[in-house]
Amino acid sequence: MHRHLIAFLLLIVPAVALAARPPNIVFLMADDLGYGDAGCYGGSTIATPNIDRLAKQGLRFTQAYSGGCVCTPARCVLMTGRHNGHAAARDNVPHYHTYLKDKDVTVAEVLKSAGYRCGGVGKWSLGDAGTEGRATNQGFDSWFGYLNQDHAHYYYPEYLDDDEGRLELTGNGRSRGHYSHDLMVERALRFIRESKDGPFFFYGAFALPHFAARDEDKDGFTVPTTEPYTERDWDMRSKKYAAMVHMLDRDVGRIVELLDELGLAERTLIVFTSDNGGHKTIHERFKTSGPLRGFKRTLYEGGIRVPFIARWKGTIPDGRVSDEVVAFQDMLPTFAALAGAESLQGVDGVAVSAALKGGRLEAAREYLYWDYGHCRGKNYAQAVRLGDWKGLRAVKNGNRVELYNLAKDIGETTDVADAHPEVVARIEALMEKAVEPNSRYEIGTVYKGKPIWRR
Repeated sequence: MHRHLIAFLLLIVPAVALAARPPNIVFLMADDLGYGDAGCYGGSTIATPNIDRLAKQGLRFTQAYSGGCVCTPARCVLMTGRHNGHAAARDNVPHYHTYLKDKDVTVAEVLKSAGYRCGGVGKWSLGDAGTEGRATNQGFDSWFGYLNQDHAHYYYPEYLDDDEGRLELTGNGRSRGHYSHDLMVERALRFIRESKDGPFFFYGAFALPHFAARDEDKDGFTVPTTEPYTERDWDMRSKKYAAMVHMLDRDVGRIVELLDELGLAERTLIVFTSDNGGHKTIHERFKTSGPLRGFKRTLYEGGIRVPFIARWKGTIPDGRVSDEVVAFQDMLPTFAALAGAESLQGVDGVAVSAALKGGRLEAAREYLYWDYGHCRGKNYAQAVRLGDWKGLRAVKNGNRVELYNLAKDIGETTDVADAHPEVVARIEALMEKAVEPNSRYEIGTVYKGKPIWRR
């Protein structure tokens, strides 16, 4: 009897331990992929079979938000759980002001404290080599790619940051022998293989389909081939953009396929998203913003509402669509909860674990907040989402609040501010409340060495 009991326990204990083990977390993020680019979000011009399959195997959110309308603040909000009015980095410029400090706590640091191995590739933007903000000083065991966001504008760079050092690619800018995205995907696959016994956190902050530096490619995009769009009767810029989205989709598929091959599908939460909206110069044939108004660098929905797909086989229902409102600042408290990590004080996000599993938000959220244009003074703008209401105000428009009801007007076509003064007043109060003063982000201080308008 005793022997049979021991045998039974030996069978069930590994199963219980497996069930109790926190999930691996794979967070894949495109750069400037618009809300309407992927097929599962209504795109019909560029084929995205792997992203679409991920949505069929999991949960597709229709009201997910980035932390900002440009690269650096979006990444900072994601990493720290603090919205744009509280974050350490609130704008793209000046770049030397956008570094995280030792006091800042990132998703990687929280997960590392819970026993996760943390690795990342791609565009970091939150601290250059030699600063306390570099990725390997902020909880990542490994980082491969670009630390500086300007460096990420080059797809054939002469080096890539590699943990504490560099992978030298001398002459690559001339020879174009090593496309950076390909190198980063190979490193991503290697990290996952090496970490398969878990738990692990992988952050794939890919640069595709962001435009390239003008001195690398004059038409704005750099890609090794325009296949499978070479024969289309399009301008070259459009062919390149479509090819970049195709490459991104292909490699999302490779990563998901590897996780499945390793038997990690039921032990891994996969999230796919974009850092902000698509660029305004993308050809209209692609309808990069879908039904939304605006683009990257604006606080209309087209600049901040992003594709957001979550798959976790056996936990997230297949083929579900959710209208729950989730945002980048929610990722830190959510991942901490999933990992069993100690909750972090002072974050603006809420845990959305139930929403990620196809349910409703488990915690009430008062509002969402964004701003942009600090160092450009007259272009400074703020936005608040309060329930279904969305309010925006900009210095260049005399700081008058525009008001939209997103439940009825997803395209922000009809300003109803005059009909709802009480809502406008609440949103104005939140705009004042949401901004924590920061000497690095006084409105309109200095840009490119010249003093400009200040509030």
